[in-house]
Amino acid sequence: MKTLMHFLIYLTIAGLVILLAIILGDYGTWYFAWLLGTVMLVLISAAGAALLDAQEEDEGRRRD
Repeated sequence: MKTLMHFLIYLTIAGLVILLAIILGDYGTWYFAWLLGTVMLVLISAAGAALLDAQEEDEGRRRD
């Protein structure tokens, strides 16, 4: 039953993606690149913030 539910969910997602690709037409690749770029920007910013926090924490330990 679990496998059937996964299959139906993935089938629905695939149908929506195909419908969206038909509606967007030639602009689909541009929107995909925009979405992928936005996600990468957020992930790189979060990684940079985590690195900065770790460096500041390490510097605080060295002072004590």
